[in-house]
Amino acid sequence: MQPLPSEKCRRTTNLDSFSFKTTAELPVDMEIVGQPRGVRAIEFGIGIQSHGYNIFVLGETGTGRATTIKRFLQGRTQDEATPTDWVYVHNFAVPHQPRAIALPAGQGGVFKQQMAALIQALKRDLPQAFDSDTYRDSIETVQQDFETRQGELLSIFRQQCAAAGFALVQTTKGFVIAPMQDGQPVPPEQLQGLTVEARSRLDAAYQDLSAELEDVLADVYGMEQETRQQMKRIDREVAGTAVQHHFDSLKQSYAAEDEALLYLNEVHEDVLNQIDDFAPPVDRQDEIDLRRYEVNLLVDQQQMEGAPVILESNPSYHGLFGRLEYEMNAGMLTTHFTNIKAGSLHRASGGYLLMNAHDLLKSSQAWEALKRALKQELIHVDPMARLETSQVLAKSLDPEPIPLQVKIVLIGSPGLYYALHEQDQDFSTLFKVRSDFDITMPRTPENELAYARFVANRCHAEGLYHFDASAVARVIEFGGRLADHQGQLSTQFGLIADLLREASYWAEINGRSTVTDLDVQQALHERTNRANRIEEETFELILDGTIFIATEGSVIGQVNGLSVIDTGEYAFGQPGRITARTFMGDEGLIHIEHETDMSGPIHHKGVLTLNGYLGGTYAQNQPLTMSASLTFEQTYVGIEGDSASSTELYALISSLSRVPLKQSIAVTGSVNQRGEIQPIGGVNEKIEGFFRLCKARGLTGDQGVLIPASNVQNLMLHEEVVTAVSANQFHIWPVHT
Repeated sequence: MQPLPSEKCRRTTNLDSFSFKTTAELPVDMEIVGQPRGVRAIEFGIGIQSHGYNIFVLGETGTGRATTIKRFLQGRTQDEATPTDWVYVHNFAVPHQPRAIALPAGQGGVFKQQMAALIQALKRDLPQAFDSDTYRDSIETVQQDFETRQGELLSIFRQQCAAAGFALVQTTKGFVIAPMQDGQPVPPEQLQGLTVEARSRLDAAYQDLSAELEDVLADVYGMEQETRQQMKRIDREVAGTAVQHHFDSLKQSYAAEDEALLYLNEVHEDVLNQIDDFAPPVDRQDEIDLRRYEVNLLVDQQQMEGAPVILESNPSYHGLFGRLEYEMNAGMLTTHFTNIKAGSLHRASGGYLLMNAHDLLKSSQAWEALKRALKQELIHVDPMARLETSQVLAKSLDPEPIPLQVKIVLIGSPGLYYALHEQDQDFSTLFKVRSDFDITMPRTPENELAYARFVANRCHAEGLYHFDASAVARVIEFGGRLADHQGQLSTQFGLIADLLREASYWAEINGRSTVTDLDVQQALHERTNRANRIEEETFELILDGTIFIATEGSVIGQVNGLSVIDTGEYAFGQPGRITARTFMGDEGLIHIEHETDMSGPIHHKGVLTLNGYLGGTYAQNQPLTMSASLTFEQTYVGIEGDSASSTELYALISSLSRVPLKQSIAVTGSVNQRGEIQPIGGVNEKIEGFFRLCKARGLTGDQGVLIPASNVQNLMLHEEVVTAVSANQFHIWPVHT
């Protein structure tokens, strides 16, 4: 069994393949790195415009999908049409249903300013128009004509009354008819002295005159109405003349915008009907509300070039659909159309909206509303969505929905995608494009250069120090370590970007203006130091003898196994003693962890596989009668996995054969029923964990680790391990069976 040469333990980067000295020489690149399948799916999704072809991007956390896809889309959409602005305005016909008006990109803000300027101009010009001699003369003429006609009519009637012995008397309650004698009203007591015949004639005359008075007053009222109409016509003519040029200019600007033009016509008519609002008496100024003429600029695309690409970090209901804000007035809630606020669907309409699927599904209200909006292709602002049931609502609104034309890009894990596909009947009809993002990509010269371009992009975007070629090489090797494969690179660019930021920081601390490989190494070292407290404590327990791990000598039925402890942001390898005892009996193989419910189903499968191997190898012609026990010594937490099954097999065979095993050699690997050694995970951490212990106790030259031969391609060991292997101080033996 030959140990691996050092060049098989780590794949390094050939600096001669780089034509640049620092990443400052590389161009900024918006392309997505290492995801040809995913990119092709996204390009298909943004290209097809049929209903339901929204995109779900699958991938693991840390691949930088959200920001990467956003930059990718921004690079693709600059040549697309910029969508319209949207404004809400008062609905003069149905005030509680504000109208939505679309305007060309950038015109919404202009329209808002023009309407504000118009109202200010009207507040200035209308009072001036009515403060003129011409206007006053016209009103006075109409008033005098009314008074003349009224006087003539009443004069004729007074004469009729006088001829009949009556007078027309004006009181605080109106006109009354009173009998007269010698030019003076007759007191009621004098009427008592009249004869019945005289009183009868007087009553008849009074009734006739009263009927006539009603007709006269009706004529006077008609004259008053006619006079008011004449005055109103004069007011409209004067106001119309004063405002006409303002509206003509504005209407001409929006002649091609039907909805805006219709609104301007309605405003024009309302102004002429509500002239007093622009010059109210002092005691009514607080009552006048001209906010009905304001424009609520909901979506402003003035700064947009091409289609919008919005990354919504808080996809709640209000984050997506906007909200209607309320004001407290006299203990009750009121609102106004200017209180309508946009959501990300409004801002992304005509473009693309990116969201984290997990965050979106935290709110069932948001998810159901989004599906409804995609089906109806409308954005509704729910006026009741934000109210507490205990609040008293005096006035609310029902804003006109806005058309929705958007491509949704959801980003989530494969598990979430499959769950939605299985459990939500609408999902497959609304998200027909699946874009798979892999966590690794082939380690080719082209992809190594793509890594370098990614480094350059982050340096440009975040103002980091640029990396020299040696530093880029270290970053590439870190990507290989993340991928756990010599022929692969990680596409977890979120983690790569973190390393770039930290290395740039240490370069600054070290007084360098360019990041070198030393800064990258320091960033990795410092990161480990921040996270490896548990590893250090466990290591000290081994060194002081609290945890029994031998690294020299030979023992029957005892072997050093290797496991990986993952603390979240940091994982490390740890050796552990596995022992086997065999004795007479027919109980078969007993695994103590299984018997004490401290192992999981995969580990138990590995134990049963050992039974299969033993039976198939040693019990073909006669029964295998034995009793044996296996255990992980000094393990007090649950264990899972079958990566130690070959290690357990060595311990068991050693106990049966009474052949001692070297304690200077640790073992990892899964075994099948035919005795073939199968690959396992965490091979780098496991080797490094045992190497560290051996180094601390002193390297002897016969220490090392047995690993599955199929795991050789996964080796990306730390340089100190590679150096020890090169010096024959530590060994790695690949095994097949």
